[in-house]
Amino acid sequence: MPNVVILGSTGSIGTQTLDVIRTLPDIKVLALAAGTNHKLLREQMAEFRPEMASILVPEQAEALASEFSVPVYSDPRALEDMVTDPRCDLVVVAVVGAAGLKPTLAALKAGKRVALANKETLVVGGHLVMQYREQIVPIDSEHSALWQLFLGRPREDVSEIILTASGGPFRTYQGDLATVTVEQALAHPRWNMGGKISIDSATLMNKGFEVIEAHWLFGLPFESIKVVVHPESIVHSLIRLQDGALLAHLGTTDMRLPIQYALTYPRVQPSPVEPLDLAAVGSLSFAEVDHGRFPSLGLAYAAGQAGGAKPVALNAANEEAVRAFLAGEIRFTQIAETVHAVVEEFPGQSFLTLEEILAVDAEARERARAFMGQRG
Repeated sequence: MPNVVILGSTGSIGTQTLDVIRTLPDIKVLALAAGTNHKLLREQMAEFRPEMASILVPEQAEALASEFSVPVYSDPRALEDMVTDPRCDLVVVAVVGAAGLKPTLAALKAGKRVALANKETLVVGGHLVMQYREQIVPIDSEHSALWQLFLGRPREDVSEIILTASGGPFRTYQGDLATVTVEQALAHPRWNMGGKISIDSATLMNKGFEVIEAHWLFGLPFESIKVVVHPESIVHSLIRLQDGALLAHLGTTDMRLPIQYALTYPRVQPSPVEPLDLAAVGSLSFAEVDHGRFPSLGLAYAAGQAGGAKPVALNAANEEAVRAFLAGEIRFTQIAETVHAVVEEFPGQSFLTLEEILAVDAEARERARAFMGQRG
């Protein structure tokens, strides 16, 4: 029975991971880590009875520890202890943002298998993480699809990766994007996701992160990684072979499928998710990305190609700008403006150590806040 540690258990991916585990009795939940949602964490602990947990609110950690008679930590550094516990077999990294990097590296260095839903970890530290590529299985639907398309296939047989994007809530929007509301930006047409990733999907920064993630996971240069708009979100990714043929992965729009694949890899087990009915789908459509309307995707391509501090600054500035937009402090279009301004201030090319990544991350956040403050 594999023992699983779930980082970000109260978020969108975390709760869906637990939904999947309910159908997989062979999996034991060893530990749960949450941010501040103590009510949901309490419900999860009552149902799954983990042997340890974590929440960032000290008084809630004390209360949960007393109620369940297990260690409950409030120090973020405790995540690294949880993922390196000798009893742990698999770590699901479902936390949002660059906060996932340190516990992911700790788990990998300890020899744990990692089911990775946190794309920012590869954006800011892909060169560090991919030293342990044999231990990683991606959870993102696009990269899970690519993972399955690449199985047993030499990399040199593939000339191109194609990631699909729904286009987000503003794909056909004719109004001024500078005036859209938070509620409009959160209304993703296809996927049920958390707030931060929903905004990233609306700006297409999420797809930009996925381009960088695909570069690290599959080893193709950025010019061989394409993005097309696919509103139905049925085709999750494609690969183009050297002879020009395309192979596609199709599936229901339900994150429980890639989550289960990562949990049971290399096996594929029956899923409670309703299988895709092609006749019911009827038709599929594809279109080019409007880069002028959605500049964040181009910013991500440029930062990924430049390397060095730029991807770190890209992610840090984006996190700060999205936080500010969700708080009503800036306009939707100022997210990309902030990211562009901050990334321009950092160098590219050289690989960074973990300590340098953390320093750039902190500096980029400070510069992003200063930039937004000047325009507030």
